[in-house]
This record gives sequence, C-alpha cells and structure tokens, in this order.
Amino acid sequence: MKILDRYIIKTMAFYTLAVMLIWLGVYSFFGFLNEVNEIGQANYSSTEAMIYIFLKLPEVISGHSSVVILLGSLLALGHLAATSQLIIVRGSGVSIMNITKVVLKTALVFVVIAILVGELIAPIASQTAKNSRAQALGHNIQAKNQQGFWVKDKNSIIHVGKNFDGRSFADVMLVNLENNKTLASVGQADNALFDGQNLTLDSVNFYKIHRKNKNQFYQFEAEKLSQYKLPVAFDQEFVGSLRKEPRDLSSWNLVNQISFLAKNGLAVDAFEVELYQRLVKPFTLMAMIVFSMLFIFGSLRDASLGKKIFLGLMLSLFFELFSRIGGVLSLRFDYNHFLVASIPTLIVLIFAFILLKRKSAQ
Repeated sequence: MKILDRYIIKTMAFYTLAVMLIWLGVYSFFGFLNEVNEIGQANYSSTEAMIYIFLKLPEVISGHSSVVILLGSLLALGHLAATSQLIIVRGSGVSIMNITKVVLKTALVFVVIAILVGELIAPIASQTAKNSRAQALGHNIQAKNQQGFWVKDKNSIIHVGKNFDGRSFADVMLVNLENNKTLASVGQADNALFDGQNLTLDSVNFYKIHRKNKNQFYQFEAEKLSQYKLPVAFDQEFVGSLRKEPRDLSSWNLVNQISFLAKNGLAVDAFEVELYQRLVKPFTLMAMIVFSMLFIFGSLRDASLGKKIFLGLMLSLFFELFSRIGGVLSLRFDYNHFLVASIPTLIVLIFAFILLKRKSAQ
C-alpha cells in the first residue's frame, strides 16, 4: 500500500471515529436524560440506566453508520482540502478517481464493520438491555410479552391468545383444513407448550366436521383429548420475531421469516423491503460519498469549502431519505421492491462517477 493511501486512510479513520464518539456521546447524554424519571423506581439506579444505555450503543452504531461514515469521510477530505493537501496530492500526479477509490475502499471497510456489529452484537445487546431494564424496574417480563398471534402452518391455522415466553402459550385455537381450503376440524386448548418442533396442546376440545358434500355439513363430532401434539414448520426464532418490527430483526432472521411466510402464502412485503434496503445500503453509502466529493473538488471561488461540504452532506442525506420513502411507496403501490430499492442508488452512483471522471480529466 502506498504511503499516500495510508495517510488518507489514517485521516478518514481519525475523523470517522471522532464523529462516531461524538454521535454516541450525544445519544448517551439524551438517553440518560430520558431515563432520569425512571431512576429510583424499584432497583433501577443510575448505574442500571448507564448499563442500559451502554448496551444500546451497538444498535446506534449499526443504525446510524451511514451518516457517521459519510460525515467522517467528508470532514477528512475537507481537512485535506482546507490545508491544501489535496492540491499537493493532485499536483503530484494522483487523479481524483484514484483518491475516490481509496476513500470508497476505506468507507467500505467501515461499512463491513458496522454490518458485523449490527448482525452479531446489536440484537443480543439490545435484548439484554431491555430484559435487564425491565427486571430492575420490577416489571413482569412475561406479562409484557403476552401478545397473541395468528400463523398458518401447512394445513393448519393456529391462533395463540397469549404468548408468555415463546414456549408457553395460553388460549390456543387450532383450525385444521382439508386440502388447504376446506374446514375439517377446530380445536381449543387453554394451554400449550412449544419445544421448537412440536406444539403440544393440553386438554383439547376438538370439533370434527363431517360433510355430505362440499357445500353441506351433516355431522359434528366433539372429542376431548388430554394431549394433542402437532408438528409445525416454524421455530423459536420465528415466534420471537413476531413481536418485532422488520427493522429489529437480523438479516438472517429476515431471510428465514420471508422463506416461512412465502411457503405459507402470507404477506412478505414489509420484510422484503427491509432486506433489500439492507442489501443496497452499502451501495447507497458509496453513491452518497461519490456524490458529495463533487463538492469537495469544486472551485472555492463561488462558495467556501464549509458551505460546499454542508451542501453535499444535505443533498446526500436527502437522497437516503428519498430512498427510504421509495420503500414505503413500493409497499403502498405494490411495486417491485428490489428495483425500487436499487435503481435510484444505481442512477446516482453512475451519474456521480461520470461527473467525477470528467472533473478528474480536467
């Protein structure tokens, strides 16, 4: 690696880490202010509040990584431009495109680190933070998780009235279908246990339906079973994900969720939009950086460097905002989710590269 490349990478790393520390400091300060009213309740002390905020930091790093990396890259290049170092670099024969490649490679490394933090550390840390806070405040975690759900599994429709911990259910109704469309039987149980592969219902009241033809019932048969075991296709992770928004799931859980819902003919749009936006996110950041660099290498006669950096940052952030709005519109109007997520990024990336190429040739 060239000395010049190492110097640019070092400068970018310094400014990006500085922005990240400031960003996390601001978040921690306001987060602690939000927790002040809760301090003193039950066993929730200032130490517990700080632990809660600290465990939420990986989620902040992952969620705000694009803005932080973009701002860090712009500040680093702005520093090099303001101190005339970019002029010296270009005067030594290094083109704008070569500088851009070094910046993008460095930013991509930061993106990979942020993705790893978001996928491996953030989900575990956030769940631990929520549980520890709830316990310190004296909340009944099971009571907080008593949310029911509907799920279609093969030829069965299952309704859980209360989900205590992902394993113990209450007020469970089981609807069995014949040929996946005709009602065959209905079962109801007060309690059920889920071991990840089987749903075991206790004291089940079953009502079987016998038909004379497709449009006419001719007999109902009531049956009470002490226990009924139903093999199911979903698992513990799926049950846990039912209480979360798509943005709260890891990418692996999103893929599993989409696969399961698609196999059972259920809506997957919201999960697909979130997954595609995550896949396109590194390229969106690359497009924002390239687009912003047009302002860094511009002439300083019309406006100061600070104004140009601010303008480039605002336009880039508006671009990311419109990308998110595009995902919402694709849900509303049933557009192709992948195309809506990728085409704007691809257009801006190509357009910015063409302009940088022209500026580099000047």
